[in-house]
Amino acid sequence: MQTTEMDFSFPVEHASNVFGQFDAYMKKIEKALQVTMIFREDRLKIIGSPAHCEKAKEVIEELLHLSERGNDITEQNVDYALSLSMRDQELQLTQLDSSIICHTVGGKPIKPKTVGQKKYVDLIRDKMIVFGVGPAGTGKTYLAMAKAITAFKANEVNRIILTRPAIEAGEKLGFLPGDLQSKVDPYLRPLYDALYEIMGAEAFAKNMEKGLIEVAPLAYMRGRTLDNAYVVLDEAQNTTPAQMKMFLTRIGFGSKAIITGDQTQKDLPGETRSGLDDALFILKDIDEIGICHLSSADVVRHPLVQKIVTAYENHDKKIQERKKQKELRERRKEQKEQMRENRYADHMRSKGDKR
Repeated sequence: MQTTEMDFSFPVEHASNVFGQFDAYMKKIEKALQVTMIFREDRLKIIGSPAHCEKAKEVIEELLHLSERGNDITEQNVDYALSLSMRDQELQLTQLDSSIICHTVGGKPIKPKTVGQKKYVDLIRDKMIVFGVGPAGTGKTYLAMAKAITAFKANEVNRIILTRPAIEAGEKLGFLPGDLQSKVDPYLRPLYDALYEIMGAEAFAKNMEKGLIEVAPLAYMRGRTLDNAYVVLDEAQNTTPAQMKMFLTRIGFGSKAIITGDQTQKDLPGETRSGLDDALFILKDIDEIGICHLSSADVVRHPLVQKIVTAYENHDKKIQERKKQKELRERRKEQKEQMRENRYADHMRSKGDKR
């Protein structure tokens, strides 16, 4: 195999950020792209096949641009840059970095971290109703909440309404003590967590008291018309078709609705159909409705979460493939049986004709 060397200048002040503690990120890039990298003073040398060296250089330069913009380089940045590079897709980390939605109370910028998330945020900006569908850790709910709070602060809407179906995740919680709010709080806790981080506990409590922010189970949406509101329905895979239709027909003038869900994590009883699955099929051709499918490539939690999601996706694909093969075998068997029966019927008819 042909080996080449690339040698170019690299600013020393960004080395520890881009290469990681104990060169952890550098080693990750070397292993993924099968290259060797040597950094001395202000020069970086990359050794390997021409194609792999070129990709490694692109990844390093993209991470350097992020670092120069004042970002702390994370393992997620490195993993995502590598995944784009290995799929021969354009590296867009710098473009993503400029798409800031808002800041947390601690001053941390909230922005899409993957191309899929950027598409999702753009759809939320442009469409009245948006479905964000994908596995855990893709930022579906968090980004929707960030957009809702930004619109509320800019006086684009008068209130924020956050809701989700009150269904236990595979276990019965039994009777919960206290008033209505105390009973539904455990189901809505993930929504509170995002609100506290983005808005701050004090501002959240003040707006909640005024009724400008409402967090409630989906059942309490029936019979209402939601005008001039930003409405986020979380865990939509656990809605029934009737609940989903009820929710979508609540949306009034000047409102925007974001529906998030993971089609692989349904907690509905028995053979109950998911309202999310139904809605995605029924509404797919309506222009004013945006549908964004996120994947394991958009997971922005710990890299291990991405590996877990990918493993489950591969497992599900194998199960679906086995199911298709079984159905195909059964169809062929039925066809053979039918052909045998037809031949026997033809034979009996010909015997009858001879008589």
